[in-house]
Amino acid sequence: MPPKSQRRTAAAATAVQEMEDKRTNNGGSPNKSNELTAERHKDKESDFLTLCRKLKVTDEVCDRAWRIWETVLASGDIVPDTNVKHWGVCLFIAGTDLNTMTFTFSELQKNINVNVAYFFNLLKKTDVNMDIVSTKVNTAVSRLENKYDVHLALYQRFERTCTKIYMEAPDVQENLDTDSKSIIRSCWILFLLAKGKVLQMEDDLVISFQLLLCVLEYFIKLSPPALLKGPFKAAVNGLNQPTQTRTSRRNQGRNARPAPKPAETDLRVMEALCKENECNVDEVKNVYLTSFMPFLDSSGLSGSQGIPEVEVFSKQYEELYLKNKDIDARLFLDNDETLQPAKIDMLELERTPRKNHFEEEIVGIPPQTPVRAAMNSIQQLKVILNSASDKPSENLKRYFSNCTVNPSEDVAQRVECLGRAFSDRFALAVGQGCTEIGSQRFTLGIRLYYRVMESMVKSEEERLSVQNFSKLLNNNAFHTSLLACALEVVTATYGWSPFKSGSTSETDLSFPWILDVFELRAFDFYKVIESFIKVEPSLKRDMIKHLERCEHRIMESIAWRSDSALFELLKQSKEQEGHVDHAEPPSTLNLPLQHNHTAADLYLSPVRSSWKKASSINGSVPQTADNQTAPSAQSQQPPPKTQKSTSLSLFYKKVYRLAYMRLDMLCSHLLKGQPELEPIIWTLFQHTLQNEYELMRDRHLDQIMMSAMYAICKVKNVDLRFKTIVTAYKNLPNTNQETFKRVLIREGQYDSIIVFYNLVFMQKLKTNILQYASTRPPTLSPIPHIPCSPYKFPNSPLKVPGSNNIYISPMMSPTKMTPRTRILVSIGESFGSSEKFHKINQMVSSSERTLKRGLDMSSAPKPLKRLRFDTEGQDEADSSKPTGESKFQQKLAEMTSTRTRMQEQKLKDVADALKRDEK
Repeated sequence: MPPKSQRRTAAAATAVQEMEDKRTNNGGSPNKSNELTAERHKDKESDFLTLCRKLKVTDEVCDRAWRIWETVLASGDIVPDTNVKHWGVCLFIAGTDLNTMTFTFSELQKNINVNVAYFFNLLKKTDVNMDIVSTKVNTAVSRLENKYDVHLALYQRFERTCTKIYMEAPDVQENLDTDSKSIIRSCWILFLLAKGKVLQMEDDLVISFQLLLCVLEYFIKLSPPALLKGPFKAAVNGLNQPTQTRTSRRNQGRNARPAPKPAETDLRVMEALCKENECNVDEVKNVYLTSFMPFLDSSGLSGSQGIPEVEVFSKQYEELYLKNKDIDARLFLDNDETLQPAKIDMLELERTPRKNHFEEEIVGIPPQTPVRAAMNSIQQLKVILNSASDKPSENLKRYFSNCTVNPSEDVAQRVECLGRAFSDRFALAVGQGCTEIGSQRFTLGIRLYYRVMESMVKSEEERLSVQNFSKLLNNNAFHTSLLACALEVVTATYGWSPFKSGSTSETDLSFPWILDVFELRAFDFYKVIESFIKVEPSLKRDMIKHLERCEHRIMESIAWRSDSALFELLKQSKEQEGHVDHAEPPSTLNLPLQHNHTAADLYLSPVRSSWKKASSINGSVPQTADNQTAPSAQSQQPPPKTQKSTSLSLFYKKVYRLAYMRLDMLCSHLLKGQPELEPIIWTLFQHTLQNEYELMRDRHLDQIMMSAMYAICKVKNVDLRFKTIVTAYKNLPNTNQETFKRVLIREGQYDSIIVFYNLVFMQKLKTNILQYASTRPPTLSPIPHIPCSPYKFPNSPLKVPGSNNIYISPMMSPTKMTPRTRILVSIGESFGSSEKFHKINQMVSSSERTLKRGLDMSSAPKPLKRLRFDTEGQDEADSSKPTGESKFQQKLAEMTSTRTRMQEQKLKDVADALKRDEK
């Protein structure tokens, strides 16, 4: 038998040849995939045709890519010596659009010599006229980016973990038939194969990492103890199994025996791995039993007593890779340049302020890698829910029993039914072996569901001094929405994406997936979000922002789908008493948005709202929790004439404020020199939402916004093109290119935002738009009052608007100072005898006394704030630095100005509150 190295080289060469053969046959007939028609492409550059032949593209893809290239070339934005790279991008776009990919993404990268980040950035720049990159290509790119981010994070964690498991060279020289590098290579490739076969949703970071731990555990048990370090060596020795070394394939078949059943002692290696990686043992064990063990059985590896041959499953992974046409993750093992991350990504962590930064530095918490961040988020959620039960508590049972109709049985049946639906759909999205994982996450959601429900009912009891909540607790929409919200919190926690600045990664489980699983209307779901956040104080800031983003997505588009209950409510609102009754009159726009409503108000409206108003006008009336007045009171007090929907009114108030915030951001990018246009655009925008809301059916709020902006600029003779509007729109937060590339024109027909404007928007609103060009334009709509978020975020450093790296966080008690934390400047707190610190305190205290003269002196002062400067080097107040004085004065002036603005805003808010109270 030839030496091991020669066998591997021969096997690798065979694999490469097989890869070429398979790739050659993937595109269809040989003539279509291997040969380009010379006469057809004689007008194209020879280097471009050479690249096409290397990638074996079809004539159609070649033609389409060349047309794209000509469009890009005409824009004049091409950097010299980047033609080949641009050609590669054009071929990728053409192949994706035509469903004729004859090459993998990694092959394309190799041929044009670019890494992942460069390629994606170049692709975005290629879309010069906003009509080159289709939504189909955007979806494919998003999937590739997510998959790459997950693979990169997993491999980096895999490398660090392996250095803690394996020794580069054993302390005792033994006659070993393997080495740590070979084992590590085999482990990674087997993981890639398992991930591709077990998980349908391969961009799930958490389950993928848990599966990686299962593969590591499998290889640790098969590795010679002499190659293992510390706790892993002890764990393997504790299994009381003979030393396992690499065996030939012949011996594997002879010595193969069924894999032992999982026992308590078998968990030692897994527990050591989970402890090292801060991962839940039960969850990893569940992935092992339900997903990894069946994979081993199907691969014939469950009875193996030696390290498996890497070439065998490397070929199997090759087939998956060629089928998916994406990234060859084996290249991570070779530190291939095409998969190296952008250097700027490595610096982002250090530049981002973190919560409790100073305490974290003292205790020495390691940097937040993507995997660690995901594990920490999950651990925080589990700590919160450890004390909760997946059954109603005694207090909640008491509330149930106090109802006119006890909802206990319906609640239990609903939970059981929705639990089955959730687990089945979870397995369908993630992988058929993941049903039990879905059940585990549903259990976490149930705990949160009961916990929040009890808090909500308790809050209502304190507010109304009643205990009968029969109508609310027997409301199916309320329970389904509350459970969906709890599960969205759990799903988002497990799907958290550290790759995109604190957001959830777009996967098959992303919102509004949960609405589809429960067949829940988005308008019903929106009603519970604000109350859910208010009564659950343990929610982290990122999760609160996520739920707010879900609410915004509902208001932007999801609630405006044809099957939404919103349109029926709007129809009823207009038909009341035979006259038009607007969902929310424009006159209320400039009033502050009140946040004193609860979920009960919204789910029981309009009855609850109207009776509440009547009782407040005519005096106190005995009520149940569902606002059913006592019989004697009913005979004395007639119901009001109109019963307005609280949920619809609040929805429109929030939509108006969201719409204006989006418009204001867009105007700040495009119309800085014409500020008088913004209120006119807003008037048309608001008019459309109020009176022509049918234009929102199956469309997006931002489509109406961009159309309104273009229309007003057109009649006001302002040169603003749609391309310019769309380019600026792409830079707004939470935007999607599909919003302006795929707009509903008529039933079943979609086109660009420009076509929508010409064929739909302009035709519907032409008369109204032309009024703004007349000498007597319509009355301007009031500008909405934009409140601060009603939610109290956990304390964390916040950047001061308009400042240069200045952050504010609540003042903490004095702690042991470190050389780095000496740069802190704390208002009103002395850290020594430095004159400059005394001057800071004296100046700020003086300005504070002046500002506080108009305040109510009986109110307790709020905690002082600490300003943190993002500086390098030593403390700027250190007099040993000759040039420190000027920098210190600049910081002092900036800090004083910031605090003055804060105090002035506080005075203004207090004055506004007093005026409202007087009214």
